[in-house]
Formats: sequence, structure tokens, C-alpha cells
Amino acid sequence: MRWKEQLLTLTPYQPGKSIEAVKKQFNLDHIVKLASNENPFGCSEHVLSALQSYQTSLALYPDGYASHLRETLSAFLQVDEDEIILGNGSDNLIQIISRALLHPMASTIMATPTFSQYKHNAVIEGAIIKEIPLVNGDHNLDAMLEAIDEKTNIIWLCSPNNPTGTYIPKNKLIPFLEKVPSHILVVLDEAYYEYVVAEDYYNAISLTRKYENLIVLRTFSKIYGLAALRVGYGVANRAIIKALEPAREPFNMNFLGQLAASEAIKDQEFVEICKEKNRQGLAQFYKFCEKHHLEFYPTQTNFILIDFKVDGDEVFQYLQARGYIVRSGKALGFPTAVRITVGSSEQNKGVLKALSEFLEAN
Repeated sequence: MRWKEQLLTLTPYQPGKSIEAVKKQFNLDHIVKLASNENPFGCSEHVLSALQSYQTSLALYPDGYASHLRETLSAFLQVDEDEIILGNGSDNLIQIISRALLHPMASTIMATPTFSQYKHNAVIEGAIIKEIPLVNGDHNLDAMLEAIDEKTNIIWLCSPNNPTGTYIPKNKLIPFLEKVPSHILVVLDEAYYEYVVAEDYYNAISLTRKYENLIVLRTFSKIYGLAALRVGYGVANRAIIKALEPAREPFNMNFLGQLAASEAIKDQEFVEICKEKNRQGLAQFYKFCEKHHLEFYPTQTNFILIDFKVDGDEVFQYLQARGYIVRSGKALGFPTAVRITVGSSEQNKGVLKALSEFLEAN
């Protein structure tokens, strides 16, 4: 087979270990998964009710335009329906954007470490990749601007950033957008947008009104608790959306996902409750880190990256053997850290107790 050369050395995305796999490996009855930044409180009751009453035949294709969800999002975001693109999770949108704009003669700029799928898709498309190291966990926007050349087609911004949880404040983002040439697409990935409490954050949707080369990506996989159904969306001016649509595969959103997301967006009370519980959970982690003099990044997300100054795999394996799945920082660009999803109060207490025992033993 004459495979694309870059595929032969590219590692597939490595998801966190499954609950069942860990149960079997360590002979445990109960596992707490705090590795993939899922919502520990599930999803809205409105969503569950809608899914339980679903009666449409599974033999039929879903609405390829996702009309009802598009209409619901349009009203909620106060944008036109043709300013929205929908995907099988925001991962799918990253793939669509890369497919549309990247090729061996094009370059793309991103931070490092950041969400792995920007680089992954760029490699598949054979693009020139320019990675700009974070500075104290933050995007180095000045260096990203300096990296722009005549081949640059996409700049990726992950705010809040995964895996650090840090964000780009408004007073830094606006000057950056002002300086990016209008023919370069700026992708602002806001997967964790709903968790943000920072006062100097920005209204990204309103920025797409002013900057015609900006697209904002969001997802229903995080605070809305619909990770299993894979629903993401992008907002940009209609010219960007029109250009991207041919790169979107037909029927890329299943009907159950469309239905669930349409109901989820209506229940903002659930979103606010989860947001508040998340801040309470983060306070537990901050207190633990301060007590044990551990370095961490203050986060605007539902996860925290903690530096234990030892091999991150060692911490990961210790917790896993005790029924807690987290993410080793080794694969995330922080080899002595672990990334932990904020769980319920009881889940947080449990993993912090195990971490205290690890620190006492080491």
C-alpha cells in the first residue's frame, strides 16, 4: 500500500484507560475516572427525558443540516444560522479546518504544549508546523506573530489551554487579532468556555463580528456532559462557514446528539450549578497543593495540572492501583506532573487522600 508517509510514524490519539480495563487489571470493584475532563455530574435531566422519549426509527439518516439544533444555537448565541458549523465533537471541526486549509506548501502555528489534535491533523495534511513554547503556561502571542510567514494559513489558540488550564486575557487577545493578516484563519478553541470565571475574559462570539478571519470552536462534551454523543460547533462569519462546509462529511452528527444538544443548551441552570460545583472542587485542590507546597497552574477549566517533581507515570500508576484514573503529564508535555479532572466533592476527597499517601511514602 502507498500510504501517506506521515501516517507511518504518526501515533493514534491515546485516550485515557477505560474503567473496565483498570478494574480487571487491579481486581478492583470501584473506579473513579478523573482523566478525560468529563462532567462528574452527568448531563441535564431535560436531556435524559428527551432521549428516553425518542421514538424515531434508527434506520433513517439524521438531518444532515441539524436544523433544530442549528436554530436553537442560533437563538442562544444571537448569530445567524449560516454562521454556525456543526461537528461530531469539536475534534471533527479541527479535522475539517485542517482538511480545508492545510497542505504541504502551507504552514500552521500553535502553542506547545497544547491540545494534541492541532498538530496531529497538520501532520496528516503534510503541513509545515511551527510550535511556539508556552511561557509560564501561557501562549506566547508575540512569538506566534513573529512566526507568521507567507505560507501561514492557520493559527491555533486554545483558551483556556489544555493541559495547563490557563487562558488568554482580553487585553492580550485583541492586540493579537489586530496584527494577524486577514487571510490567515485564527481558530479560537473554547472547549472549556463555560467553566471560565476570569473577569478579563472576552466574548469570543462578539469578536467574530469584528474579525472576519476568526472562528470560535465549542463543545457539548465538557460542562454539558454529552461526551458520549460527540457534538461540537463553530461560529464564524458566513464566508468562512460557506468555505468550510464542503470539507464537512455528510451526516456528521447523529440524531441523538442533535436532540441531546438542543435540550442541553436550554438548561443553563444546570450549567451554572456545574460551574459553581467545579469552583468548589478546585478550591479543594488548591488547598491541597498549598499545604504540600506543590506547583500548579491556576485554572479556568474543570481540570488541574499539578507538578509532583517526580515521573508523572509514577503518580499515575500509584493512583490507578488505588482506583483513580488520572492523566500522566508525560504525554502532555509536562513529564513530572499529572492532570486531574475535578470530580464531585467525595471523588476529590478520595483522590487527594491517595495523593497525600503517595507524598508521605515518597
